[in-house]
Amino acid sequence: MIKVFLAEDEFVVREGIKNNVDWAGHGYEFCGEAGDGELAYPMIQKLKPDIVITDIRMPFMDGLELSKLIKKEFPWIEIIILSGFEEFEYAKQGIKIGVAQYLTKPIKGDDLLKEVDIVAGRIEEKRRERRIREQYAKEMEEATLRERSSLFGDIVTGAKSPAQLMEAAGALSIDLSAMYYNIILLMLHSSAHLQGEYSDSVVKVEEKLQQMENDHGFLLFDRNPEGKALLFKADSEEELISHQNAFTEQFTALLTEYPHIRYFGGIGTVVNRLRQLPESFTDANRAFAHRYFVSDSRIVDAATLQPGVLSQEGGIDLTSVDPKQIERARTTNFLKLGSRDEAVYFVDEFLDGIGEKNLESAMFRQYIAMDCYFSVAAFIEELGYDRAEIRQPDLAGNALQSAQETRAYIREIVQTATDLREKRANSRYGEVVDEVIRYIDENYAQEDLSLNTLASHVNISPNHLSMIFSQQTGQTFIKYLTDLRMQKAKELLKCSNKRSSEIAAEVGYKDPHYFSYIFKKTQGMTPTRFREEGSGTGMPFESGAEDDA
Repeated sequence: MIKVFLAEDEFVVREGIKNNVDWAGHGYEFCGEAGDGELAYPMIQKLKPDIVITDIRMPFMDGLELSKLIKKEFPWIEIIILSGFEEFEYAKQGIKIGVAQYLTKPIKGDDLLKEVDIVAGRIEEKRRERRIREQYAKEMEEATLRERSSLFGDIVTGAKSPAQLMEAAGALSIDLSAMYYNIILLMLHSSAHLQGEYSDSVVKVEEKLQQMENDHGFLLFDRNPEGKALLFKADSEEELISHQNAFTEQFTALLTEYPHIRYFGGIGTVVNRLRQLPESFTDANRAFAHRYFVSDSRIVDAATLQPGVLSQEGGIDLTSVDPKQIERARTTNFLKLGSRDEAVYFVDEFLDGIGEKNLESAMFRQYIAMDCYFSVAAFIEELGYDRAEIRQPDLAGNALQSAQETRAYIREIVQTATDLREKRANSRYGEVVDEVIRYIDENYAQEDLSLNTLASHVNISPNHLSMIFSQQTGQTFIKYLTDLRMQKAKELLKCSNKRSSEIAAEVGYKDPHYFSYIFKKTQGMTPTRFREEGSGTGMPFESGAEDDA
């Protein structure tokens, strides 16, 4: 309901406007009144009406002065000025300030109501346009997240120059400029779900993580399925570390509310150039890989990390503990969840935990290599592959003559296993995406069809589903859904005499105005013009297209 406020110094006039107009009956809320501008302004600040009706001549503060203050602080408030003076100068000043209407007194209640209706219509139109733009921006979030993820990849691989990174970041309204940087890699996982599965509690924590972004001076990026990346930036190293410490303290405190969620973080090293961030990422990744060697939640700082320290936790003693059982379980865990790029860090920590001195023994090196081989072989056989896919250790030759050669061999077979796992996963993901597409094709007319709905349907987290859908189809979920809806709409426009509003509802848009906005955005013309022309090639759907609706 649109709220109306009245500022009028003549009591009789004020009471007449207030009581002789059926405001509520015409859909308005008469929210307040004042006898002059000085009294009116603080009331307007508190009540925030949509329309202010004010006399132009009032004691203490007149209507023009009041209008200037209102437009400066609340430019969206529409103002109707009443005056008994038919002087053009007042009208000119009112137009300059931005008042909606300039009316002369006396004015009948019905005439005033007609003018208020005109202004209210403009307000509703602006509200509708704002809602349409907000809805469109929300639907484009998926594409934006994908572009942000791509930007982070460019940052940490050194694929682009600092100038190119700044330009790409600027297109996403991201400010990358700073004196110091650091990276934290973060993983969240519910113990009640498999990796990548949908978890309401994890989604809630991720939402709170987004809320922390501005408070702690970092930029948040998705790295599905490896979790999140936090890019901290500050003007001094002390400030940056302060932001990091404040974040880790608040984050770990938050996770105490979710005891079933396991988290692990890896902190990189501070750098003072954008081009050095790949080094920070490498160190963060090394710390992050330690999540396979501990069972509890924690955030590990690469700056204080000693090789092999975490893998020795729990009192592992080669003289009393069977390393085959312990280390094989860790290797298997990595093979299930780790990435190819992490294999180097995992193998290094794995072997550093065993001890360089132990690796001086040729017999022990052979034992470790064989144990890893059988772990990897068992894993890929469970995936349905033959163990011939991995190279057997050459125990009789010279392939394992040094600790370095042993490391290289174990890295090789572990990376091969992760490649095979991803190959099989892509096949499974293809089946998931096929099911998602079937669901979309059957339910595209449902207005509330969303990525979250689909994620719940196939029991995969929304971010993970967004990633695999894009990988499998080459387009985002929202683009696929919009293209499908637009194609159905064009068929109905060509092959039926249904009104545009009816067609909008049939293809999933309850608001016909939003349907027209999206149609013009994607097809380059309005639904009416498309129907009149009888055909249309359409334009590609781009999230960054200019709004010409």
